[in-house]
Amino acid sequence: MSAATLERSARTTGDEIEVRPLQPTIGAEIEGVDLRLPLTPGQQHAIKAAVLKHKVIFFRDQDIDEQQHVAFAAQFGTLYDHPTTKRNDSHAAVHRIEADNQTKYQQLSRFTRLGDDFHSDTSWRLVPTWGAVLRAVRIPEVGGDTIWVDANLAYEGLPDAVKKRLDGLYATHDFREVFAKTGHEYPVVCHPVVRTHRETGQKILWVNLQRPTQILDVELSESKELLCEILRQYKRPENQVRFSWRAGSIAFWDNRAAVHVGVRNYGEFPRLLERILIADEPLYADL
Repeated sequence: MSAATLERSARTTGDEIEVRPLQPTIGAEIEGVDLRLPLTPGQQHAIKAAVLKHKVIFFRDQDIDEQQHVAFAAQFGTLYDHPTTKRNDSHAAVHRIEADNQTKYQQLSRFTRLGDDFHSDTSWRLVPTWGAVLRAVRIPEVGGDTIWVDANLAYEGLPDAVKKRLDGLYATHDFREVFAKTGHEYPVVCHPVVRTHRETGQKILWVNLQRPTQILDVELSESKELLCEILRQYKRPENQVRFSWRAGSIAFWDNRAAVHVGVRNYGEFPRLLERILIADEPLYADL
């Protein structure tokens, strides 16, 4: 169902929410809904429409606990159990993103500079998760923002000659080393560098720069050149929205339409966020 159809459906129910855009094409703050309570059908439709239209939406001052976080996310699809989630967590779908896992970030720095590791969650799956809901649990007084990029705007900003070169090319999503440390085996998955969003029809510039990435069927030097061009598009401020976390903050984004990166400028503070992923297309839930 398209964003326009969802918006019309929400208006007819009388359950409109207040949507305040933060940037022209990406990011909006949502007001008029209490996430501790089940959503009405109209609220649910309106929120989904806002996610499709703005790529990422934010809720402020939502004092919800873990179970309410789970209940909110579950209204938008089947929850995905991430393989690296610790089994002693109270709910298998809740994935803790902790600042003290410095080994991970040191590992990332071997492949790309910190701050350049723009990515989409679970891109190593044949069918990645479609949505993510991230909740602030323990955050520093300053620092620790998250940046989301409108991956359609990033694509549209490419020179026509580069668009033509990328047409039909695939990039690797290689997370074997990460999962081997947790006892899982995953193959290298390849996705189109330019994907078409299933619901909006927009063309999406979609690579994962967290891990060693290569564009296939071109020389390695050309792959590096094209990846640098993609990174430049991701880093352009006009393609981004930057969100400053505070207590009670929630982010909900379309994992197919945006890439993101965390800003790690908060020193030794034990920052903690909790993320829930929403699976795409139940037919492929086990892939």
